[in-house]
Amino acid sequence: MLPETVRVKLSTEAAGTISLTAVVARDMTVRELAEEILAVTGKDSPRVAAILQRGTLVSGATRFRWAAIEAGASEVEVLLAAFPDSDPARAFAADRCQSAVLTGRRPIEISREAGLRKPLLRRSTFWDALMQAAAAGPLHYCEYSYRRRADRYRLELTPPERARLHAAARLVRYAGLRRQIQDEPVTGVDFFVAR
Repeated sequence: MLPETVRVKLSTEAAGTISLTAVVARDMTVRELAEEILAVTGKDSPRVAAILQRGTLVSGATRFRWAAIEAGASEVEVLLAAFPDSDPARAFAADRCQSAVLTGRRPIEISREAGLRKPLLRRSTFWDALMQAAAAGPLHYCEYSYRRRADRYRLELTPPERARLHAAARLVRYAGLRRQIQDEPVTGVDFFVAR
């Protein structure tokens, strides 16, 4: 039977020189731990069960360690049933879009809040330009992202759409972000929509 809470030790896996880092112990619900695992594995019951049993997970720069948890296939299935599934039939909802990632050589993440900030004396925002590009489409549903707790939609940009987005960069309030958008050869946009 799965425990309700799990004592998890968290440490950093940051690359670089040898250094001593503090290990933090934290009680997590089994659902919180499963959410961290899903961000790495997706909804793959055998892999989730194997990681629970192994008692270790590296996600980003963080290592999670806990006492091994023996879980049967049915227990893991019940646990995973509480999480959303990818749904390709799900329509894009601009009002619930929480962030966009411009893709090219390097990803550029733009939160809804940053995109909605207007420079002085401007009526529209960069976020407006992103939502217009999404409305013009075509958007392709990719997956449900457990890490972001959102559905991911992809827009491949044509050369004229790229030019419009680069021109719209003048609407970004933050100079550093504006330069990144103007300097990066953007080829697409990933939109993350909360359910």
